Order: sequence, then structure tokens, then C-alpha cells
Amino acid sequence: MPSARHSKLVRCSLAIAFAASTIFAAHRAQAQADYQPTPENLQARREFQDMKFGMFIHWGVYSVLGDGEWVFHERHLKVDEYNRLPAFFDPEKFDAQAWVALVKAAGMKYITITSRHHDGFAMFDSKVSDWNIVQRTPYKKDPLKMLADECHRQGIKLFFYYSQLDWHNPDYFPRGATSWNNGRPDHGDWNAYLDTYMDGQLTELLTNYGPIGGIWFDGMWDKPDADWHLTKTYALIHQLQPAALIIPNHHQTPRPGEDVQTFERDLPGQNTAGFNTKYVSTNIPLESSDTLNGAWGFNIGDSNYKSREELVRKLVRAAGNNSNLLLNIGPYPNGEIDPQFVSRLHAVGDWLAKYGDSIYGTRGGPIPPGDWGVTTQKENKIYVHVLNWGSPLLALPPIAGKISAAQVMIDGAKADVTQNPEGVILKLPAPKTDEIDRVIVLTVAK
Repeated sequence: MPSARHSKLVRCSLAIAFAASTIFAAHRAQAQADYQPTPENLQARREFQDMKFGMFIHWGVYSVLGDGEWVFHERHLKVDEYNRLPAFFDPEKFDAQAWVALVKAAGMKYITITSRHHDGFAMFDSKVSDWNIVQRTPYKKDPLKMLADECHRQGIKLFFYYSQLDWHNPDYFPRGATSWNNGRPDHGDWNAYLDTYMDGQLTELLTNYGPIGGIWFDGMWDKPDADWHLTKTYALIHQLQPAALIIPNHHQTPRPGEDVQTFERDLPGQNTAGFNTKYVSTNIPLESSDTLNGAWGFNIGDSNYKSREELVRKLVRAAGNNSNLLLNIGPYPNGEIDPQFVSRLHAVGDWLAKYGDSIYGTRGGPIPPGDWGVTTQKENKIYVHVLNWGSPLLALPPIAGKISAAQVMIDGAKADVTQNPEGVILKLPAPKTDEIDRVIVLTVAK
């Protein structure tokens, strides 16, 4: 995904390429128009929406340099130079059990981890190429297999991030918007890259690691007008694991065959980042991804950690926008997780232990999100999340159905509510010390 320091020139190139690709995208979508998700896939979509909160993990050999996951590109390194890096990657303190335990302590329900990023380096035991952690690093083990086994033991869904963009493979040709002269030859076999290399590695991920949640694609924005053989690749994924969800981070309108619409550093439809689509699907689940500090991959100079309050608000606003939150951490190259990440994740988990019913299993509520807050809904319960409101009274638009009860979620105290055809007025309790989100539960008569 785009680096936080992504240059204006590259962003401009991507924007131009996106505009030029519209006709191509429409043609490809038509080619997949007959896609019908299986019952297993539809069930997996519902379960994905219910989970609401996941951990994103950017981890690879780039972590050694402590300068983010785009360091290959940002420093304009040559392939021969970058090839030296795996020899320094030896995550002897990686502990799959501890990682998954942290996910559970944070109240997260799934993990999405980089199986390979834009450097093309496979963080798993791939037989398609020796450019992988088992054959190129002193570690010589497959951490994704250990993580998958632990996720299965602890009941956490595991998704694999997979970059379609590749700065290392010579067959990724013609080059895309992020290319630079890194020593690769000026020729390559694009079809072989997609059909043999990429689909070969996807087959490994979908057959060697047990049932997985799905594949989280990134990088198609590098060549948006290319033929990515999506029909073939998507069919391969759904054939090997019908319940596996395809989540493409291409920043465009979803295409048939895709199971989740994800938004990078944004709530659905807002496009504050400048590269997401404003189109929001009403047919498939939604997801918003963001970082716990500023970077995706480990950056030793990044101390911009988000506070507990910021993280809880992000989660609540995502849920109120009918979206999951996928919150990223970048572990150290030795496999340890930054203590600043750990403490903040535990704090969010503590909040969810009290307020989780207003998040898990919910959908976006009947009242449009606003600066004041959001609503979530589950069965006949409407959860009013008051995030930013100083007045003792909150006026809301009309709600379908008669409100039969209203109570403060934290202590069960009765809340004063007035309902008429013009709307609903809530009398809010004074915020308690350190209370991030005042949640009022409205019960609507069935």
C-alpha cells in the first residue's frame, strides 16, 4: 500500500493512470459478471462483518532497515543491493502464541498479515521461487505456518495480504507507476508472472495453511490499466477455498468476484486520503484500515502512536459506518512487538470488554454518522455512541419503530428519551472521568 511518504509525483502518476483505466475496469467487470458467491462464501461475509476488529501486520525483511515497508523504493536501491537484506533477518524472538494472544487480548477477531509485500519477498515456504524466508534467511523457518496453526488453535481467522505489485521479479513487466531503475532487465513475461508465479504462490497459501479467511490484495493501483487475469485468479481462490474472501485494495468500485470493499486510511466514502473511491458498496462487507502509529512496516523513527482514545474512536466510527477496522502494527525484525503497541491494544481490549456488545455483530445504525457520534444496530437494539457532544440534550432524526426502553450502557441506568414524529431527544448523562464514548442503548419494540 502507498507509503506515508509516498511522493507527490507517484501519486500524480497513479491518479492519471486511474482515470485512464476506467474503460478497462468496466470491460474486466463485465467479463466476471456471472460470478455467484457460494453459500459458504456468503456465510463467511456475514461472519466477517460480525468480527468488526482485526489486526493488520506488516512484517518482512524490510524491517531490518527500520525505515518502513517502502524502503526498497524510497532509497531507490538496486535489486543486487536489496538481495543482501534477507541475510540479516533472523526473527529469533517471534512467538506465534504470544502474537495471537495479543490479538485476543485486544478484542480483535482476525489477523491480516503480509505474506509478501511489494519487494516480492515471500514470508512463507514457497516452492515457486527461492526468494523467501526459508531459503534466504538464517531463520530458515516458516512463520506463517506457525501463525496459521496458532490461529486455528485459538479461534482467530487468518487472512494473507498478497502484493500483486513486485519490485523484484523481472517478469513484472511492463513496469508500473512506482518503477525506478533498480537493475532489472527491460523485458519480462507478464503472463508467466501472473499465471505461474503469482497464482502458484496463491495456490500454496490456499493449500498449505489450512482454512484461511481470505486473500487481501494490494498493488493493482500500480498498473490499473493492465490485464491482471482477475477472472482466472479469483476463480482459483474460490475454487480452492470457497469460503475465502477476496479483499482488493485497488481503491476502485468493487468488481464481481470480490467479497469485501476495503478503504485505506479512510472511512467508507470519505476519501480524505485522496486515493480511495467515494463509491460505497451496499452489497458486500466494508473494511477500513489504519495504522497504530504512522507507518505500516517497522520504522524506528516513528513515535506517532495513537492514544487509547483515538483508537477507540476509530473503531466506533468504523462500526457506525457499517465497517470493520483493520488496525496495523509493524513488528520489530527480531519478531517482538513494540511495547507501545502492546499497551494500547490491551487498553482497547479493556474498553471492548465493557462495550463490545455495541460493536461486535452490529451493522451501521439507522442514524447517519455525524461529528457528534454514530449509531450501531443489532436486532432491536440501537446503540447511540456519543463521541463529541457537550450539551445535555442530543436531538436525533426520526427512528422507525417505537422506542420501548432507553438505558446507559455502562451502568444500566435509565436514560430519559422523548420520541415524536419530528425525531428523538436524548437527555445525556454527564460524561464520567476518562469516558471516551457515552453509549445509550435504545430498545425498539418488535
